[in-house]
Amino acid sequence: MTENRMTRRDFFRMSALTAASVAGAGLLGCGAPSGGGGPAGRVAPESVIKKLPGFEGRRPNIVLILCDDMGQGDPGCYGNRTIRTPNIDSIARDGVRFTDAYASSSLCTPSRIGLLTGRYAIRSGLTFPLQSGSQPFVAKMLQKAGRAIGRLGAMDLSYPSSVDGIPAAEITVADALKLAGYRTGMIGKWHLGDFSKKPEYHPMRHGFDEFFGTPMTNDELPNPLYRNETMLEKDIGLNQARLSGLSAKEAIAFMERNRAQQPFFLYMAFHAPHLPLYASEQFKGKSAAGIYGDVVEEIDFNVGKILSFLKEKGLADNTLVVFTSDNGPWYEGRPGPECRGRKGQSYEGGYQVPLAVRWPGRIPAGSRCGAATMNIDMFPTLLDLAGLESPSDRIIDGKSIAGLLAGRESVSPHEALFLYHHEQLEGVRAGKWKYFRHINHYAWPQPMDKPTTPLGSVSRDRFLGQWPNLYNLETDRGENYDLASTYPDVCAGMEKMLTSWEKRIEKNPGGWKKQ
Repeated sequence: MTENRMTRRDFFRMSALTAASVAGAGLLGCGAPSGGGGPAGRVAPESVIKKLPGFEGRRPNIVLILCDDMGQGDPGCYGNRTIRTPNIDSIARDGVRFTDAYASSSLCTPSRIGLLTGRYAIRSGLTFPLQSGSQPFVAKMLQKAGRAIGRLGAMDLSYPSSVDGIPAAEITVADALKLAGYRTGMIGKWHLGDFSKKPEYHPMRHGFDEFFGTPMTNDELPNPLYRNETMLEKDIGLNQARLSGLSAKEAIAFMERNRAQQPFFLYMAFHAPHLPLYASEQFKGKSAAGIYGDVVEEIDFNVGKILSFLKEKGLADNTLVVFTSDNGPWYEGRPGPECRGRKGQSYEGGYQVPLAVRWPGRIPAGSRCGAATMNIDMFPTLLDLAGLESPSDRIIDGKSIAGLLAGRESVSPHEALFLYHHEQLEGVRAGKWKYFRHINHYAWPQPMDKPTTPLGSVSRDRFLGQWPNLYNLETDRGENYDLASTYPDVCAGMEKMLTSWEKRIEKNPGGWKKQ
């Protein structure tokens, strides 16, 4: 089993390296493996996306607010009594709060490609957070050393992404919404390719009409600041306390410029509360949760400014507002209630994120949805609400949750949600069951005990960590009690799901359909 997964990884890496030489033969799609023959370059969205027949709805403005590493348990609407988040809470109060919302990865880059394309990151090769193209030599060497150690099982690192940024063949939600007349803007952290070095990864090459922000995460320095394709600063450095307020100001300016040209789509991606943590003087030392709480309360304040603008300009009633995060909390922050694990782990604490959505008159106020969803659902949902069909040339892994938003439906549209750790498929969620084929348990004395590494293999049967693991999330959200030995038939069924999915990915990793 280990040998097969490594072979697939080698195939992904080889595919990315040889894409340029074989693209003309239609074998690969811009660095992403594309079994069955995929596009060799940029796909014209209008050639594969049609308008929904008979669509008569009014297309809403869309404001998609994404935080970086905010735990599901951080906002007050998820039970937090330490950090004050009245504005985030108001989105849930005026709309719907999801209690079982997953990111598509517990790490930022793969989660963000899933959010914007509706597809698991394994399809594009963006399986690990991208690094700055201007990294110092020492940092590059340390990362290489860390990955080498990680492959032995001493650190939780393995391979980098097999591509340097979002492949040209991918269609983002911004690409699609432009077909429905949307003006599109992106503010904040991109993290889908360092376009300061490779311009083809710039957001404006992937569906966005306007951009203000940085290519990388706030701990990846140098990290330049851009307006559209013009560099404003070579490196934001540690002058980061300004970022949340500055991003909100730019978001409001985008909406002001485009409110006469409705509808608009704003993707507002805060850099925070990703480490390192910086709060402006107005918020520093003001929360009861230290610097992390200060940063979250400042985010909430700026969310309030965006909501106030919509209300003051008469846009609130026809604007869909989505608030969520890219994955669970890192060193600080609160995972979802009772959730085990954090960022970088496939436990619930790494994957579960806050998700609150408001659209007055269309989404019942104060509603709660317990159906399992994933951020890959955002792509088909927003297209659905804009009167568009999903692209016909590729598999979209997400499902429209428009019915869940409106309260017409209450059951998850997914038979299964697949949980990747970097490039490896670790587990699956199906109904009430959560199954891990194997996972690093992160428990004393052997933190890296996955049996697919040399150290994990040596430690097997010498410590307490065993596989597979099976959890009933209805009765044990904290993944505290392994039921694998109690329900071997359930384990067999879940393993069959994983194996079947792996075979489909092996056969057609890029998810391209024959036209």
